[in-house]
Amino acid sequence: MTEYAFKEAGRELSNWGRWGEEDELGTLNLVTPRTVRQAVESVRTGRRYELSIPVGSTGPQTGWMRRINPVHTMTVTPHDFTAPEGLVISDDFIAMPLQSGTQLDGLTHVGYDGSFYNGVPVETVAPARGATRNAIDATLPGFAGRGVLLDVAELDGGEWLEAGRALTVADLERAEEACGTRLRSGDALLVRTGWMRKGLTQGWDGWLDAEPGLAPECAAWIHEREVAMVAADNWGVEVQPASDGLVPLHAILIRDMGMMLGEIWNFEELAAACRTDDTWDFFLTATALRITGGVGSPVSPVAIR
Repeated sequence: MTEYAFKEAGRELSNWGRWGEEDELGTLNLVTPRTVRQAVESVRTGRRYELSIPVGSTGPQTGWMRRINPVHTMTVTPHDFTAPEGLVISDDFIAMPLQSGTQLDGLTHVGYDGSFYNGVPVETVAPARGATRNAIDATLPGFAGRGVLLDVAELDGGEWLEAGRALTVADLERAEEACGTRLRSGDALLVRTGWMRKGLTQGWDGWLDAEPGLAPECAAWIHEREVAMVAADNWGVEVQPASDGLVPLHAILIRDMGMMLGEIWNFEELAAACRTDDTWDFFLTATALRITGGVGSPVSPVAIR
């Protein structure tokens, strides 16, 4: 078997056993009462910014990895049900891949060499029951704390970065210096590549074929800073196509470090607000649905400035 470079990096950055042999939270352990209290200081105006795309048929999915856009169906409408007193009822359901839109990757989304985070065997994920260890519901209550937006697309002077553009540690540090806010332990790192803007303005055709994103070298920097979660406005956080396996950064961050990843987040309104007053940190909440055995989850993140 070929020894990919990301595996060596993963061994060096591994958090297995750091919070105990039975741990299923991973880097969310870095979110503490102290970091949450400190994050409240990042609320200055009280304005809220919702960071998701619509859940519906207009999303970016084309069938890759069996992912389709959500299908929303009414089961009861006011024409179907009325009561003698004039009461009417509407009801509905939705069918969707859990990772078709704005979402969180759980700790059984990616593994390699027979293991998920903390040595959990890949056999713990089965067709009928999903994940029995490291499932998405084990991450609750999820992330609540300080978020920092690094707007690399704006720093590079364009609407979006080109597909295949690999963001390096130098890019992150340049963006961090430009926003005047240093990431600290327990923070969430939000990276704006502009790829969401491309999809929203030019349509989703070809949007999933490639993307700008983080290079695998960023994993060591993220580990050193003790970041609790990473989210991006592209579809896979890391640069695609990758040069060292299929999703090398996923492998390191999720499987070796135990980190949830946020994908397909919409930072456009938030970024505009941050540019207005040149303030790039905020209070952020991102909580998965309590899906038993799930390996990922839709999410509606909220940034409060």
